[in-house]
Amino acid sequence: MAVTEQRATVGRSARKAKGDGHERRAEILAAAERLFVEQGYEGATIRKIADAVGLSSTALYMHFKDKAEILASIVETGFGKLAKVTDEIEAEVQPAEVSLRRKMRAYADFGFANPNAYRLIYLTRPGEAGSAEGVARRVGRGLYDRLRSTVEDMAKEGQLNRDPHTATQLIWGGVHGLVSLMLTKPYFDWDDRDELIDSMMNAIISDLTRG
Repeated sequence: MAVTEQRATVGRSARKAKGDGHERRAEILAAAERLFVEQGYEGATIRKIADAVGLSSTALYMHFKDKAEILASIVETGFGKLAKVTDEIEAEVQPAEVSLRRKMRAYADFGFANPNAYRLIYLTRPGEAGSAEGVARRVGRGLYDRLRSTVEDMAKEGQLNRDPHTATQLIWGGVHGLVSLMLTKPYFDWDDRDELIDSMMNAIISDLTRG
């Protein structure tokens, strides 16, 4: 076999055969999520994403029109997982404080279970995500509003000592700060993760509900 023919054969074998569209999209999203975190939005080119899943750039464009659409899909999927959990919590009859604690625990658990998606969603600088930033803001706002509704329920029950909007920001900021630090500084000598999260929530809620 000629050398050129051998090279052509190797090139063809490196590409993946056509498969199920949903499965291939999932592979692309997983590879892109990793590359966006490792190399940044600008550094993770379409060619690099395509190479990571064994596709040509042309084949990748059959699934996504551009890089911004890929990032938007990652954001939608990530937020969708968390939104589903919070909706299930809201559907249960329980005291507002219990619902709040469960929502914040779900938020933290999501971050630790999906570190790459969490970084993309919450730790990407303004303007860095291109046109996908609008999607992140929209769906992120939806999650924030879900959290605030529970805090407002606590206010209606006479439990809060300050404005619900301020209280929501303090609760969200406190847990987010701890989660983001533990994700970005894994080498630090952290204490037990669950105990830290619970203690953080206890401290904030105790301050917000103190008479």
